[in-house]
Amino acid sequence: MITKTLETALNKQVNRELYSAYLYLSMSAYFETSALKGFAKWMRVQAKEEQMHAMKIYDYVIARGGKVTLLEIEAPKNKWASAAKVFEDTYTHEQKVTGMINGLVDLAIREKDHATFEMLQWFVKEQVEEEEQSLDILNQITCIGDVPGHLFWLDHELGKRE
Repeated sequence: MITKTLETALNKQVNRELYSAYLYLSMSAYFETSALKGFAKWMRVQAKEEQMHAMKIYDYVIARGGKVTLLEIEAPKNKWASAAKVFEDTYTHEQKVTGMINGLVDLAIREKDHATFEMLQWFVKEQVEEEEQSLDILNQITCIGDVPGHLFWLDHELGKRE
């Protein structure tokens, strides 16, 4: 059985993961209207991944005898000045999510909930990957600048994401 404190915190994280999906879908829409279809696809895949993260926590709460309570999802930002700004926001957002996951790990330790601690280790590892990917792309964009040919090359590469 999961404690009410952890149940509440995990429900908030389900909301945060769904917000992340919503944010990345908004970024995808931005890229669609900027003629950067590869960037748009990358973000759409990222949105699906965030939905999967939400469902992983959702299923865990249910499996532990808890109740899932879905909360209102905040509207995400929908305008950026450039691809670089989008990935600056992406990297910053992933750092924020890492902090949230670390907070949940700390709570699981305080609650002496070893099962939740163990489940959250998957998210700890996932956040390392999430931060690394977004920073790598940001660094690539920074390197190539706003040179259209170079940006379209990166767009082509990002469009290969499955």
